[in-house]
Amino acid sequence: MWDQLEGTFDLLVIGGGITGAGIARDAARRGLRVAVAEMNDLAYGTSSRSSKLIHGGLRYLEQYEFSLVFESVSERRILQDIAPHLVNPMGFLFPVYKGARKPLWMIHTGIRLYEGLALFRSPKRPRKLKPSDVAEVEPALDRGNLKGAPLYYDCATDDARLTLETALDAAEKGAVIATWGKVTSFVKDDKGRITGVVIKDELGGELREVSARAVINATGPWTDQTISMSRSLSSGSILRPTKGVHVVVEREKLPIHNAVVCFHPTDSRVLFAIPWGDRTYIGTTDTDYEGDPGDVAATLEDVDYLIDAANHYFPAHQLVRDDVLSTWAGIRPLMAPQDEGGELSESAVSREHQILVGHDGLITIAGGKLTTYRRMAAEVVDTASRLIELSGEALEMDAPRTDKDPLPGARGWPADDDHEAVADDVSKAGHPHVPDDVARNLGDTYGMRALDIAKRVAADRSLGERLVPARPEILAQVDWAVERELAATLCDVLIRRTQLFFRDTDQGLGAVPVIADRMAKLLGWDDETKQREIARYQDEVALSRRWRDGLPERASTSPTVNA
Repeated sequence: MWDQLEGTFDLLVIGGGITGAGIARDAARRGLRVAVAEMNDLAYGTSSRSSKLIHGGLRYLEQYEFSLVFESVSERRILQDIAPHLVNPMGFLFPVYKGARKPLWMIHTGIRLYEGLALFRSPKRPRKLKPSDVAEVEPALDRGNLKGAPLYYDCATDDARLTLETALDAAEKGAVIATWGKVTSFVKDDKGRITGVVIKDELGGELREVSARAVINATGPWTDQTISMSRSLSSGSILRPTKGVHVVVEREKLPIHNAVVCFHPTDSRVLFAIPWGDRTYIGTTDTDYEGDPGDVAATLEDVDYLIDAANHYFPAHQLVRDDVLSTWAGIRPLMAPQDEGGELSESAVSREHQILVGHDGLITIAGGKLTTYRRMAAEVVDTASRLIELSGEALEMDAPRTDKDPLPGARGWPADDDHEAVADDVSKAGHPHVPDDVARNLGDTYGMRALDIAKRVAADRSLGERLVPARPEILAQVDWAVERELAATLCDVLIRRTQLFFRDTDQGLGAVPVIADRMAKLLGWDDETKQREIARYQDEVALSRRWRDGLPERASTSPTVNA
């Protein structure tokens, strides 16, 4: 994409998370010339480290954030329509025990209000479960002193892939997506107005000046750092970042069928135990964070906190530290309250977003949540368009139709949302080299584009080689990631394209030699580059395991890979 960073763009977006990708999609579909500069991979930060939920936020009702809930449930419906392969209904079980701070009738009332705000268009209708019903629906859940458990429905997603497909759709409409391109400084005219940026190729070292009529800061946890580089707003932080940690265990260790809403036994914070195919993950923590967002990691305290909650709600399935396969930690870029008074808890900080314009023209979007990214993006593009027009430049724009037109993998998806039918078609397209489990994984991951991957396997049997024995990920996904999905590093493929980093029992380390060799061939890496990529991935695995030994240095616990 670097050779496309020429001329003057209407918009230049700093940050390739879900918000930045959404802005690029909206702007490109309006006919604007837009570029995205992301210092790492798409969805590198918060957008691949969320709870992976598309939801209205039932608990926000308690904080009287009715507008946020209404906006969120409305967007949930839209995302189901434009990305049905990635946004899937999930049951949420809300157990209420004797002595709970909120009685059962109040929870039922809240869910009715939640349904009303959704205009009664939730994925499925809620149910009122008695303890005897819970024994059948969620047998692992503790039923001692259980009074009842409402079952309502929201959605789960693959957050990294939702970001990726949003960016790919933008690219199809002409957007330039420059991953591994770090903005190092702003270019300003003699009046102090930003007219562009200087971007550094983090993989090749090249510096390039890029001109733009408007520059947008969509850097999430790095928002304050980006603003300080501009000095476009008053001093001080506009964010109150909080850390959220999740742990992953094998499904057999914690067998659940629905997301279970839990109140932590020590501090009553809300968290979830969530089914994830052959895995289960538990999260999230919610604690203030100070430090480099790129170095955020789970601590032993975080892991024990989540294990304690799981063991409290599922006493027959006691977890221990060794059951944890992987962890992820993300930073919520929440807006700092105007007057905290030192007493506002992390969980009480609003998830609403704000759009700020600095005196030099830098547009900053901060706060918000994954579910509402599309609407946030539209507001930012509206703001940027007005700013450009105020400078005397006329813009002619089309309707973006981001709420109607499907993402790439959803084009041709069956109207009845039949994942099994898609998997059958994928298996047939790859016959005889795509078995059922591989076909289902491809369909659920790539949507209708899985048919193209399966056809590659049918033409070249070697592409059907499993990356990890007994797992469904295959070599063809590496080729597809490099050739069609902007993957440039081992981390891109293992963490955000295949998720072996999270799902495999050794976090994909056993597959590193094969993937590194394949990427070296596809991208022309020399041996030095290949070894550097392997070391970088080892560092990421070590960071996710830092909680086990408490070592402060990121690279000091790197696992060994022979390649």
